Amino acid sequence: MARFTLTTARRTALAVGAAAVALTLAACSGGADAASDSESGSADYGDLNLQLSWIKNEEFAGEFFADSKGYFDEAGFSEVVMTAGPSTGTAELLSGSADIALSDSVAVGTVVANEEAPLKIIGATFQANPFTILSLADGGNIATPEDMIGKRIGVQASNTSLFEALLAANDIDASEVTVVPVDYDPSVLVNGDVDGFVSYITNEVITVSMQGIDVTTLNFADNGLPFVAETITVTDQTLAENREMLKAFLVAEIKGWTDQLADPEEGARLAVEEYGVDLDLDMAKAIEGSKAQNELVVSSDTEENGLFVITDELQERTIATLKAVGLDIEASDLFDLSLLAEVYEENPELIAYAG
Repeated sequence: MARFTLTTARRTALAVGAAAVALTLAACSGGADAASDSESGSADYGDLNLQLSWIKNEEFAGEFFADSKGYFDEAGFSEVVMTAGPSTGTAELLSGSADIALSDSVAVGTVVANEEAPLKIIGATFQANPFTILSLADGGNIATPEDMIGKRIGVQASNTSLFEALLAANDIDASEVTVVPVDYDPSVLVNGDVDGFVSYITNEVITVSMQGIDVTTLNFADNGLPFVAETITVTDQTLAENREMLKAFLVAEIKGWTDQLADPEEGARLAVEEYGVDLDLDMAKAIEGSKAQNELVVSSDTEENGLFVITDELQERTIATLKAVGLDIEASDLFDLSLLAEVYEENPELIAYAG
């Protein structure tokens, strides 16, 4: 989960302090050199360092497909090194230890607005963010923002800013709820230590539901915070100097996520039996999570324009979320969709991912 964080640490403002220190190292970012032509004339981008926002579970099934089916190889990468989180990836990008990071727009927007971090989001896997307040139906039963008033809400350190944004977006004063610092284990909710728990609808919600417990969810995306998540984020320098490399990566990613949409059970298997084999993941839960996240990946916008798109409207809705937290930022400060536009112009067949 992101746990952001992604988001993931649950991926929000995680590593803001680290990012400030790392800004001086921005010039070092980008481990993959600009493409060089091999004797055969094909692109050779060498190794690429990809920072994941969370552990190697089904959340990254598209990346696992792209790797296992050779799409990264075809794109010109010797190896794509996937480093597990939790992490927002912002510090890694700014220090140069990662070339690309899977993060989320709140985490990235925070360091861009507060630290003038030279970062850009060039696409997003999740069209809607998966954050929710999870509660027990016979317990807190938090179905509306107002239901949080007077309740104990478990909030991970990395998700504090995001939870504060949820309160602000719904005109709830922070004094009206009791924030309980928690980790990512929802047992504190099941045990009654908290009434609500910040979680992912594709992760902890499934974990608790599979115990035969009836749950209630309050989705952030439906309650004032419609921002994109699992964003593909790079430094401005990488964007300027390695456009063809980034486009090659996007092509491989689109192919990988197209496979994941067609076969979520195989995506779960790749996570459980191969890429996350050391994590002792539960196959049944991984399959449910894999299917659930597919619903976040697709939308009417992706059907028309292709995977990873962030329309102007969705960009503005994301910016509105950030401004609700008090961040002064514009869409042009955070997003650059020109690469993705070029990818689809050059490879129009990739738009028909459901074909």
